[in-house]
Amino acid sequence: MPRASEIKKNSAVDYEGRVYFVKDIERSVPQGRAGGSLYRMRMYDVVTGSKIDETFKDSDMLNLADLVRRPATFSYSDGEEYVFMDTEDFTQYSLNGKAIADELLFISEDTQGVMVILVSDAPVALALPPTVELEIEETDPSVKGGSATARTKPARMATGLVVQVPEHISTGDRIKINVEERKFLSRA
Repeated sequence: MPRASEIKKNSAVDYEGRVYFVKDIERSVPQGRAGGSLYRMRMYDVVTGSKIDETFKDSDMLNLADLVRRPATFSYSDGEEYVFMDTEDFTQYSLNGKAIADELLFISEDTQGVMVILVSDAPVALALPPTVELEIEETDPSVKGGSATARTKPARMATGLVVQVPEHISTGDRIKINVEERKFLSRA
């Protein structure tokens, strides 16, 4: 059982009989307390998607949930349901679009490294690779000599994601994007 200070973002914890994903952690050190850091965690129920905010002392013990991560690729969408196929045994996992709305911005048909997260054999969430490659669908025309300046312009991907890119990047280019920071890294 890890202490609250050892829990990382995107961990799954078993708290009060339910499984939660830790989406955000804020650490604070109140004045006048001897060695007492507090960890405020924003957690989402993996089944219902409901959000709770809880504060833990650094010494509080939390149970990690029993999760299974399976490599998968995006197959197709059927209304609000998005279907992913296990790349090893070809099992299909269906996830609700509202539950994975943030992750869908980074997923195209050829995105590699996507993991479907299962709790008790039921798909509940997606884990993305640290970087993804996407094609720019629309951006302002490239500027000759634009690589000499640090100015950026917005670029919209086919998935709907908008990131700032250097001026020398143009429509149709494939770029690498840091998923956590939503930032342009390089040309693909």
